[in-house]
Amino acid sequence: MRKLDRKIVISAVWAVGLLAVAGNLPAQELDGVHVIQGIDAAVKARMDGVQGYTVTEHYSVFRGKDQTHPVAEMTVKTTYNRDTGKSYQILSQSGSEIVGKLVFGTLLDNEKRINLPENRAASWLTSANYDMKLKSPGTERLNGRECYVLGIVPHEKAPNLIEGTLWVDANNFQIVQILGIASKSPSIFSGATQMMRQYNLIDNFAMATQARAVSQSFLLGQTVVTIDYRDYQLQLRPSS
Repeated sequence: MRKLDRKIVISAVWAVGLLAVAGNLPAQELDGVHVIQGIDAAVKARMDGVQGYTVTEHYSVFRGKDQTHPVAEMTVKTTYNRDTGKSYQILSQSGSEIVGKLVFGTLLDNEKRINLPENRAASWLTSANYDMKLKSPGTERLNGRECYVLGIVPHEKAPNLIEGTLWVDANNFQIVQILGIASKSPSIFSGATQMMRQYNLIDNFAMATQARAVSQSFLLGQTVVTIDYRDYQLQLRPSS
């Protein structure tokens, strides 16, 4: 083969390679769009399909480095109704009354406010509230489930909106875990709050099973709050 012909062939191979790489970029972008559309659809199906539920929630508060002995605990029965929001029945409470009042009272009040029908959609984990981007085109195994992993940044700053990482089930786009930092501090006296929440399928819908928040405050120092959710009873719409 002549020298000139060799250069032409090599140039052609490089051109084909570059076109192949460029051709793959839109496919990866479409995959990201597909996953985000799946997340939006799964969240909407849950909100439309679950008319109400009851769940038992156990709250524990830890101070400083001691993650073994809670300074306060509370168990509540939570009732959710799509048309009215959340209500709570305290089943038991123990430990520091001051910590309980400051932490538990604030948590329950915030949950009530967030879940009012007129406020609820603003906290959904959807593209309407978050910028979402796949961290890689592949999947990652978490809690026995193959998951897509996305970076998420809320459009607005609020204590209940998290900037961090979202894992969703690769088979049904249901939320598996969210981990990150609250985009806004709940108080001028507290710093950034690290938040984690895990989900499992209950009647084919993603429902929270565990949550953890770590914060620093002027009054309490480092505070860790954990929540365990159990005994879900869902009331589904007939169409679901």
